[in-house]
Amino acid sequence: MRTRLLPLLIILMAAVLLALGVPLAISVAGAQQQKVVVDRIDDTARFAALAQFVTDTPGESNERQATLSSELTSYFEVYGIQAGVFYANASTMAKAPSGFALPEKGLVHDAFAEALLSRRSHDPHQVWPWQRDRLVVASPVIRDGDVVAVVVTDSPTGPMRSRILHGWLIIGAGEIAAMLLAVGAALRLTGWVLRPVRVLDTTTHLIARGALKSRVATAGGPPELRRLARSFNEMADNVEDVLEQQRAFVADASHQLRNPLAALLLRIELLAFELPEGNQEIASVQTEGKRLAQVLDDLLDLALAEHTEADLRVTDIGALTAERVAAWSPTAEAKGVRLVGDCPPTTAWADPVTLSSALDAVIDNAVKFTPEDETVQVTVASDGDTSTVVVSDHGPGLTDEELARIGDRFWRSGRHQNVKGSGLGLSISRTLLAAGGGSISYDHHEPHGLTVTVRVPRSGPAT
Repeated sequence: MRTRLLPLLIILMAAVLLALGVPLAISVAGAQQQKVVVDRIDDTARFAALAQFVTDTPGESNERQATLSSELTSYFEVYGIQAGVFYANASTMAKAPSGFALPEKGLVHDAFAEALLSRRSHDPHQVWPWQRDRLVVASPVIRDGDVVAVVVTDSPTGPMRSRILHGWLIIGAGEIAAMLLAVGAALRLTGWVLRPVRVLDTTTHLIARGALKSRVATAGGPPELRRLARSFNEMADNVEDVLEQQRAFVADASHQLRNPLAALLLRIELLAFELPEGNQEIASVQTEGKRLAQVLDDLLDLALAEHTEADLRVTDIGALTAERVAAWSPTAEAKGVRLVGDCPPTTAWADPVTLSSALDAVIDNAVKFTPEDETVQVTVASDGDTSTVVVSDHGPGLTDEELARIGDRFWRSGRHQNVKGSGLGLSISRTLLAAGGGSISYDHHEPHGLTVTVRVPRSGPAT
């Protein structure tokens, strides 16, 4: 969420800074040019005042014309600005430098034509730093209400463009500083807003993995998220209470039913003595009674497994697995199944009792469903982050649909309903492994059979 929210805030802040910076930059450029234009207007007004008293005859030399020419020459030498006074018919009254002439078109000609209409150049087009245009200002020379001549100045814009660029650099530096400040504020803001969301997400994952005691701290963040955290904690408390009641009910029911069932089985045994030996009905009742007793024992084990915390420690998985293989070897031999173990030393964090129980359930199933003269292979390996125990058999295996359901409580394949079991063994194993950060998964084993993989973490529990 932060990767989506943070760019959005940065883009909005950048848009605001651009919306403020661009008009400011344009204003700076306009102010610099306006300052130059005002200076040029003052200069042309002074030259126009001198030109008012020069004789109208073109080319006639007089003292005032010489003074005007001297002023224009000094002006050009000091400021490098070309200036000239031209009669209405475009002939020259005075100019500096000598090569300055009135062209037939262009900025100078347009400014001259505008001044002939008795209008000063108040608003020449804006010159930008990347342009090399010249700034032309013209002012009419008016005598007795008529325009008799025009003063034209043609200024280089290099200094003005440099000042505009310098102002823009200052604005750019301010924009960058403001943007960095805005990014820092956005980082703090998104962190403040999203911190409760991250805590909520972490707590949700912990609860989903079985840590039902996990809760969300409600100290920071916006009020809406604090209220959401409190609501989440209330929901987690209610869910934990319901699950605890469910576990307690299963455990109590299993425990309370065991004694009456044991008494019932005992009475059936006594009743069997009164009936002829080999009675099929009484044998069937005894079998179902024993199966019911096994289901109750498994239910009690499941309730205890869901309520018990794992006692994690560094465990030699290879040695523990080799011990379980040795323990199940007599059972496998009695059935005519070869139980083979490849158990090199490897360590991981696990509860030895929990892992032993899980391996017992997996190896028991593998031996139970493997035909005579087939092999059950148990392999211990390590892939860096986890240690694995892979149990592969050559039994009938399961379909894809059955693989999706294996491990569910009380689920058994329709093909195996006559095989002894309650359908709770693998569910208990999954619950026990999950309490310690482990897992159990199932897959096909080619050409036929089932592969069960038990994984336990090699890294210690988070502090």
